[in-house]
Amino acid sequence: MLALNNLSSAGKKRKRIGRGGERGGTSGRGGKGQTARSGGSTRPGFEGGQTPLYRRLPKRGFNNFEFQKTIVTVNIDTLDKAFDNGAVVDANVLLEKGLIKVRKCLQGTNKRFFVKILGNGSLTKNITVMADAFSESAKKAIENSGGQVRLTKEM
Repeated sequence: MLALNNLSSAGKKRKRIGRGGERGGTSGRGGKGQTARSGGSTRPGFEGGQTPLYRRLPKRGFNNFEFQKTIVTVNIDTLDKAFDNGAVVDANVLLEKGLIKVRKCLQGTNKRFFVKILGNGSLTKNITVMADAFSESAKKAIENSGGQVRLTKEM
């Protein structure tokens, strides 16, 4: 008779190594040292104390990190759920409501982020939307519902 105290396993048991016994003294972990210990592993690119390759090679060329633009997108169905008739929507309001999340590395620095409104979904309320860019379908949907589209600045 099948009961909770005499159930059999449906699959093969996993072999747990690192506990001595039948696998020998090192339990399949090789010799002594850092990699034989639990949690003992080195980061990618570590060369045993030798100066790693990424530090030996010269750093040359242009890096766009300082000048990159971060574009945050919002769909109009999100605006329809979050705002009432006659509301004025801009980047600060979207941040306060939590509809856009700017990465922490961009907050508190002089880097700008740009807001683009996309036309996914439908809009039933007349709202004024101020953003850096609009898709054509979003522009049509906002104007068809009686709202206004205002560009804050060109990207």
